[in-house]
Amino acid sequence: MNKILITGNNGYIGTVLTHFLKGKGYYIKGIDADYFEGFAQNGYEKSDEQCIKDIRDITVDDIKGCDFIIHLAALSNDPLGEFDPVLTEEINYKATVSLADKARKSSVGRFIYSSSQSMYGVSDTDEELEEDNSKKNPVTAYARTKWEAEQKIKALSGNGFTVACLRPSTVFGRSPKFRCDIVFNNLVACAFTTGRIVVKSDGTPWRPVVHVHDVCKAFHAMIDAPEELVSGESFNVGIANGNFTVRELAEAAAKAVPGCELVFTGEHTDSRTYKVSFNKILNKMVDYYKPEWNLENGGKELVEFFREINLTEEEFKGRRTNRLAQLKYLVDNKILDRKFHRINE
Repeated sequence: MNKILITGNNGYIGTVLTHFLKGKGYYIKGIDADYFEGFAQNGYEKSDEQCIKDIRDITVDDIKGCDFIIHLAALSNDPLGEFDPVLTEEINYKATVSLADKARKSSVGRFIYSSSQSMYGVSDTDEELEEDNSKKNPVTAYARTKWEAEQKIKALSGNGFTVACLRPSTVFGRSPKFRCDIVFNNLVACAFTTGRIVVKSDGTPWRPVVHVHDVCKAFHAMIDAPEELVSGESFNVGIANGNFTVRELAEAAAKAVPGCELVFTGEHTDSRTYKVSFNKILNKMVDYYKPEWNLENGGKELVEFFREINLTEEEFKGRRTNRLAQLKYLVDNKILDRKFHRINE
């Protein structure tokens, strides 16, 4: 049985991915700092082996015997990245490169990195951005460290060590560690808990989104496909026609919650607009990556999930489902220090 190490296995994507890959017959070892300890919702499935550890502290012994590493753990969005840019560099870049180097020296077969489309920055073109030819314009600490880490670890690929990088669109969908601080989840949760969606822009900016189960399929494709298809490659992860305006996302969220009010105020100008091409993963990986989810069935799933867990407005807006709020709580209450290390351990 092949053994997969997943960093960040107790997070939003990681909990879903653990369940998905265990269902494929893999043995899963998880490493997670467990910042959201005790917050699991319905459907949480433990890894076969669990290590509670900061990724900055991973040793060669933690990696021994693993055939694959899927590296999810990071400060995982732009607001978190700006919380402390130096800390973002330490976790998202230095710890990632160190982990990949240890993996190569430990005879791990494949290292699959969860990167980000934020490296494309603010696009001044209406063309869909491609993995290899489009300009990279990272404007935040999070985006810059993701791009720099990709470049560094892909240079390690070769001689039996395969590095592949995925750049997922903004993810949505149910998870045992659900998040409300990502766009479509936020819109549907707002409609469900308040009966109203207020979009402060005019709704014209573009956003690519993808369901968490389709992201899991993309990670499995990086494991399952022949080395020559994925080695040293980066893939945008999404679906055909997977770019949506904020207006389209809000309208889909409103449709999932009949009777909710939808308002566009236009009071804020949102310069963050970009379209991404998914031709590479949909064509090159056609035999291994077959996405199934769209906004309609994803919206229905979210509403069913919210009913199942009885999601309240307090939870929607609180630290249980918002990463920055939870990390600030842990720091303010001296559970973590300012560098996000646990105190008194």
